Amino acid sequence: MKTLNNALLAFWKEESGLTIVEYALTGALIAVVAITALTGLGTAITTKLGVITTAL
Repeated sequence: MKTLNNALLAFWKEESGLTIVEYALTGALIAVVAITALTGLGTAITTKLGVITTAL
């Protein structure tokens, strides 16, 4: 039982897995921001093209 406790404590103190989680969360945040920005840009471009088409 003592060995199991020592193994669990060693696992709990291990921080290398935390770095992977941080990178994953950062990547997900960047993806959400990029999707939001590109969606807004696409809407603006569609509106401008509609105005140009109407003017022609």
